[in-house]
Amino acid sequence: MYSLDDTIAAISTPLGEGGIGIVRLTGPEAAEILSHIFVRAADPPATDLDPRVLHYGHVIEPATGGLVDEVLAVHMPAPKTYTRQDMVEIQCHGGIVALRRVLSLCLRHGARLAEPGEFTARAFLNGRLDLAQAEAVLDVVQARTEVSLQAAIGQLAGRLSGEVRSVRSTLLETLAYLEASLDFAEDEIPERQIGPDLEQAIVSLSQLLEEAERGIIYRQGIRAAIVGRPNVGKSSLLNRLLRTSRAIVTNIPGTTRDTLEETVNLQGVPVVLVDTAGITEQSEDVIERLGIERSRTALARSDLALLVVDASQPPTEADRAIAGLVNGKPAVLVLNKIDLVASVDQDAGSMLDAPTIPVSALTGEGIEALEQTIVDAVFAGQVVPAEPPAVTSPRHKEALSRALDHAQMALAAHRAGQLPDLITIDLTAAVNALGEITGQTAGEDLVEMIFSRFCVGK
Repeated sequence: MYSLDDTIAAISTPLGEGGIGIVRLTGPEAAEILSHIFVRAADPPATDLDPRVLHYGHVIEPATGGLVDEVLAVHMPAPKTYTRQDMVEIQCHGGIVALRRVLSLCLRHGARLAEPGEFTARAFLNGRLDLAQAEAVLDVVQARTEVSLQAAIGQLAGRLSGEVRSVRSTLLETLAYLEASLDFAEDEIPERQIGPDLEQAIVSLSQLLEEAERGIIYRQGIRAAIVGRPNVGKSSLLNRLLRTSRAIVTNIPGTTRDTLEETVNLQGVPVVLVDTAGITEQSEDVIERLGIERSRTALARSDLALLVVDASQPPTEADRAIAGLVNGKPAVLVLNKIDLVASVDQDAGSMLDAPTIPVSALTGEGIEALEQTIVDAVFAGQVVPAEPPAVTSPRHKEALSRALDHAQMALAAHRAGQLPDLITIDLTAAVNALGEITGQTAGEDLVEMIFSRFCVGK
């Protein structure tokens, strides 16, 4: 799947203009390739480089001696590197032309272009990271809130891996005892009570799964569609929640013709707010009809609906029709424009079986209560823990669930006095499920799928 014998290279910084861009190499010929294209600015110029020292100099075109870029370069010998192979990093100016010329020189002198995630894949294959830690690298890069970042950092540091290994070790010891009692039935195998070990493993797995849904939300976030009829203040509400003027707001109904997405951080939860076009029953405007269709699609795809109605007017049939579309989905009824009324019409709250929050997108009144209600809806009113959950990946949750099921079946079989060979079937399945998380029993297809989600250069 991944060769470890060749040298790979890639641009490891985002493409575009910037102060610095980095070309990265790893593999047995990394240092030699650098010696061909980099000349240290010394007197006289030199190609010999002290390891782990940042050297100032120039990347040159070896055939002509022409200058390509003024750079800083470092050679990091194995094994104390990210991939546990020789590594080179060349810090260029952050223009795409210079970066591509430097990368092209690396490829012409023996490197090949890295596959997505191949640097981290080598770190995994060479034993520097286990599979859960390798996945956390991508989570760190993609973290959208402080909480999701801290959860990813904890996983990268081995928090989840350590807990999984501990449970897996307990189950492996139990499995080894049962297999030994079967293979060496004529010998005197010291008796061991496996019930307490299985019970402890079940408790540990249950605790990990307890916060899994919350962890997945912190990592992936939720989508909240802001829906309602035209001119009820949906775009104004988006701007108020974002604390910036992101959507165009006018007094003309139907200003929003398309969906607009922005992410806001609510108590550590990334919430993708989707501003939608006002939903009406009929429209002669082709563009408006397309916008309404996209609004319906956005509502169907959302995890949460924010139904906005105009509190300064009695509920209309259009409001009730949209409430009918929202029914069956987690929702919050937002009574906007309360700055225009002395008191809120309580009849509006009967449209939807959902929390009702009066707000003014114009003045900001009620916005904090709305934000708290959104968070409560996400977590079903549970108290948010101070420490981020250890489990943040649906893949890990599914593997832990399988391990828990098999451990529970093994314990039930043991208590029922079934033969050891029947118990070992479930124990083996539990051990293998946990091994999929850290990589001991992960197949090539799974590993390739995981690293294919990475960017090239990471």
